Amino acid sequence: MKSILVIDDEKEICESISMILEYEDYEVETSSDVLSALKKIEYMMPDAILLDIQMPKMNGFEVLTWIREKGIDVTVIMISAFSSLENAVKATKLGAFDFIEKPIDRDKLLISVRNAVKQAGLKKENKKLKESIGDETVIIGESVKIKNILETISRVAQTEARVMITGENGTGKELVARAIHNGSKRSDKELIEVNCAAIPNELIESELFGHEKGAFTGALNQRIGKFEKANGGTLFLDEIGDMSLQAQAKVLRAIEDGKIERVGGNNKIEVDVRIISATNKNLQEEIQEGNFREDLFHRLNVIPIHVPALRDRNEDIPALVEHFIKIVCDKNGFPAKNIKPVGLELLKKQSWTGNVRELRNFVERLLIMVPGDEIGDSDIRQYLSGNNSKQDELLNISNSFQEFKENAEKAFISKQLDANSWNISKTAEILGIQRSHLYGKMKKYNIEKDG
Repeated sequence: MKSILVIDDEKEICESISMILEYEDYEVETSSDVLSALKKIEYMMPDAILLDIQMPKMNGFEVLTWIREKGIDVTVIMISAFSSLENAVKATKLGAFDFIEKPIDRDKLLISVRNAVKQAGLKKENKKLKESIGDETVIIGESVKIKNILETISRVAQTEARVMITGENGTGKELVARAIHNGSKRSDKELIEVNCAAIPNELIESELFGHEKGAFTGALNQRIGKFEKANGGTLFLDEIGDMSLQAQAKVLRAIEDGKIERVGGNNKIEVDVRIISATNKNLQEEIQEGNFREDLFHRLNVIPIHVPALRDRNEDIPALVEHFIKIVCDKNGFPAKNIKPVGLELLKKQSWTGNVRELRNFVERLLIMVPGDEIGDSDIRQYLSGNNSKQDELLNISNSFQEFKENAEKAFISKQLDANSWNISKTAEILGIQRSHLYGKMKKYNIEKDG
């Protein structure tokens, strides 16, 4: 069932659109509050969004800009009572798929939504095709640690065992989960992913188990949860260490009973789901602190797989660099480029606190910024150095341990921002914190982009 999110400050419009689309077997979520809608967009990832232009707090153009800045790949149809060529052109320039005037014509609405969903489907098929030919989802490396992981994946993929993947942010935990699913008997089904850290605690149960119409304020329609969508397939619970204790209890019950119950519902629904989970936290410590259920941990941790930090397998860096060069050059239509051996040795000596993700971003930066077909160690030093002298100075002037920690944090954040070309969303993701938290740190330490 294809999912549609309707965002309009007029509840009557939301309800009328919902009725039309639900009759055509679409799964519809609505939101008359734009700020709540932003949260829904991030965790729901609908097939299409119907977005009103004139709204309080943020207008539709601002929401559409936010979607593009966040890098969320979703098809958006703009709707407005104020029809004008200027609005239509602006919506198109911002990446909108279509523009519909109010009052909404039923036939035009259905045609537009059908085409938008079709486009979203084609994008998903294209993504799957890239994955099948080994685009960015291949686990690269010849180190003993990576070979051991690949061997473990080969052994457990064909079983029904639950797998717990641990490791720092950016190490490739999702790639391991996808490799297990693709090698399993459930590979004909879609791998359903849930980022537990991205979903507000008050919505996590609805996201996992679904809800009935009227279950809570704002539940205008029935919603199918991720467990039901993953029935017969695999459910990937990413960042499970951030899941609320109440949701943990329900996940445990679902594992034990093989049944789930929608929020606000009374019927037990049988589900056949294989669970793969991942976390960057030490769950043993979380258990000791009362933040994670020990019984759920043992249920999930049947097969543990730890993905090492890149600094602990730096012998894999040349192969990773070669892989990323091919991907970036093909994606941008660049001629094939090469990093000299002395440059590769320099890359192997770096700490790469953002792990594989940071290395990939840095390689892309080199390929874009360095002219010519060969990249030498001087080019690499230029883009690695950034604020190194400033960072060293900050660390050396510390007069107390607290001051040292703050200077170190400031230097670390500055380096990450520079390495990611001051892309706030990407840097926050690498650091494993919310974007608002990163903004707070930047304000606290007065971190500003030079020039």
